[in-house]
Amino acid sequence: MNRQRAGERPPLAAIFGCEGTELTAWERDFLRSHNPLGFILFARNAASPSQVRELVDSLRETVGRESAPVLIDQEGGRVQRLKPPQWRRLPPAEPFGWLWNDAPEKACRAAWLHGYTIAGELSGLGIDVNCLPCLDLRVPGAHDIIGDRSFGADPRQVAQLGQAVCDGLLAGAVIPVVKHIPGHGRALVDSHESLPRVETSLAELETSDFLPFQSLAGAPWAMTAHVVYTAVDEEEPATTSLRVVQDIIRGKIGFDGLLLSDDISMKALKGDFASRTEKALAAGCDVVLHCNGERAEMEAVAAVAGPLSEAAFQRLEKVFRPGEGTGYPSRRP
Repeated sequence: MNRQRAGERPPLAAIFGCEGTELTAWERDFLRSHNPLGFILFARNAASPSQVRELVDSLRETVGRESAPVLIDQEGGRVQRLKPPQWRRLPPAEPFGWLWNDAPEKACRAAWLHGYTIAGELSGLGIDVNCLPCLDLRVPGAHDIIGDRSFGADPRQVAQLGQAVCDGLLAGAVIPVVKHIPGHGRALVDSHESLPRVETSLAELETSDFLPFQSLAGAPWAMTAHVVYTAVDEEEPATTSLRVVQDIIRGKIGFDGLLLSDDISMKALKGDFASRTEKALAAGCDVVLHCNGERAEMEAVAAVAGPLSEAAFQRLEKVFRPGEGTGYPSRRP
């Protein structure tokens, strides 16, 4: 992403979704007026490759920035926004973990190819950011919201396979987003529906859940977890916790890429949408993510989000040049 030219309006520190397969008149006016950093697509927005390409072009046209990032969650398995028969069916993360148990090198190559294959489909549509990989551990007894989206229970295994997926995406000119930092794997409830509380000690988290994110601290983007870690902050989930963001994500983990909130319309977060937005940005998120395309919520977010910070601009300049300063090689193994 290019830095804005002198005199240009900085983009809003927000990423928005839209309702359907083409923009409504209201959406065009709203996006043009508020100039969000970028956009995110879901299955409701995808009918065919040509239609998605036209929608992506329309989104960027509204803000007048050809480099405005367009995101999607194209993991494979349960979380695949572009679906058959228009797009190929993709596996979830779990089978790569199974292969790693027997043949780590083959598993990493397969994971690289997974990322590269997805990038080939996305880049052809103009989508340049994929919310993948999940670096959350597979924890026995936890809620299945992560489940087979995880590469496994071993932090080293998860880190190596996650690295391979990132390399593959970058080799295909798509930016990866590691999630859900600093770890969603222990959650006993689905954060889409309610707020998870993880009671694990900080010492244990540092030697397990945090390790894959620490290994990939050079990642270009990361997405927060709507999870309370009582050992760090007994009240606020990571997304809105200054202590978690500054002491753990930026501190112990050492992540210095663009920090994106998970979707602030999820039920784990409380309060109105203005307060959710303000709290996430005050905690240290660079950008808030709002996904469902609901008009009143989007207006509330836009009213308080404010422009992208100088620090966030610097992170974007670094991460939108794959292979340069991202911590990942852009090469085919």
